[in-house]
Amino acid sequence: MAESGPSSLPEHVLVDQKEGESHTIQAGSHLLLQLPSKEVRQVRIDTNPGGKTINLGKFGSFKQSCLVGQPYGLSYEILPDKTLVIMPPTLLEELEETGATNELIVDAGEYVQPLTSDEIEVLKKSGVHFSEIIKKQIETHVNYELKTEYSKDKYRKRKEAKFAKQMAILEPSLFNVASYLFEKDPGRILGLRVDTLSQIANLANLRPGGRFLVVDTTGGLLVATTLERLGGSGTVLYLSETDTPPEFPIVDLLNLKEKAETLKHLDWAAADEEHVPIRAPIEPPTGEYKSEGQRERYEKRRQALEAQAQLREDLFAGEWDGLLIAAQYEPFSIVQRLTPYLAGSATVTIYSQYLQVLAEVQAKMRSLPAYLSPSITEAWLRQYQVFPGRTHPLMNMSGGGGYILHAIHVYNDPKASSVLAGRRRRLTERRSASRVAEINAQGLESDTPIENGGLDVEMTSAETE
Repeated sequence: MAESGPSSLPEHVLVDQKEGESHTIQAGSHLLLQLPSKEVRQVRIDTNPGGKTINLGKFGSFKQSCLVGQPYGLSYEILPDKTLVIMPPTLLEELEETGATNELIVDAGEYVQPLTSDEIEVLKKSGVHFSEIIKKQIETHVNYELKTEYSKDKYRKRKEAKFAKQMAILEPSLFNVASYLFEKDPGRILGLRVDTLSQIANLANLRPGGRFLVVDTTGGLLVATTLERLGGSGTVLYLSETDTPPEFPIVDLLNLKEKAETLKHLDWAAADEEHVPIRAPIEPPTGEYKSEGQRERYEKRRQALEAQAQLREDLFAGEWDGLLIAAQYEPFSIVQRLTPYLAGSATVTIYSQYLQVLAEVQAKMRSLPAYLSPSITEAWLRQYQVFPGRTHPLMNMSGGGGYILHAIHVYNDPKASSVLAGRRRRLTERRSASRVAEINAQGLESDTPIENGGLDVEMTSAETE
């Protein structure tokens, strides 16, 4: 088999490289591997794969070049020569129950399974395929035929997860990455479950071309969600306590380098209008550069200072489309600080693992006219196993997905009128304008200017007579 990739790629999975490049594995891309044990691992294809390999421990190792150019979603078997072969899709078949039960099964250790671990290790080193090892275990298992069909199926899957040298390639989509991070370390992302994340994106009205303020201590998951929804157009302004641009591994895992150009950063001090930043000199004290390298360093510094000054102006100019918060900070102080920069009808979306935190914010927002309908929702999710004849809720699920506070920002202007009043005023003005046009068409002139939106019009003496 050639090193460039699997040679048995079916026609129905061939992808045009120019049209579907985003759906194929490229050099330098991050991806997720699902092992037979259902464990998911994060790996990265080197920019120059060459003969470099990826080691999966007892599941084997393979050459990175075998994946470059292949579509996501396929399953592979790892061969002894470190190449890959595509596995055909498996069909789910409904199991037919027999009269067998598990009541006569007696666990007697080595008597039930005489094939020892040492003998299995010898078979593995001799190059015997894992399917033959499983077949030999089944043949020597004393109680196998006493099991129900469901128990037999579970037994085979347990052995495949232990001995099979297979893997499935998962596309690093937002759904897969969020699920992977939640299963791996939920505390790192503040318990932000994927269904809760989707509700946040919906309530915040994330869309291409939008301008959003983000406060995130979930390791960049909320920032990555905003970038993914904006699709490379718009602005994401990330606010933090550090004065250096952040590094978000999640953004790299999602392969969002091109879309990350819309991500900007300001620290909290720079986000204060009264703050006067300390500016480093942008030219030598003597006015002369000692070398070309020194000139380039001063030029980069000047560009960075100008970019920060422009970003502060953009923030203070306001009219931002929304504020998203998923952080361990006290949220209401952040909302008060950034509300003046929000546009009318901008969304305020806050996530927290704890209800009491958001309940206090909701109570404060209700007394302020700048926030419309602050409401709290609780995310709830039930996952199901879906197999023919065996569909049921999973036995182990997360108990909660956190809470979301959502509100709409409105202008606190005492002179502002309701939408209905505005429509009535415009309708009255149009009717008055039509009446004046009719009068002018009859050759009549008004002695006084039109007042009160055209309601009071004084007729000429000729018309009065």
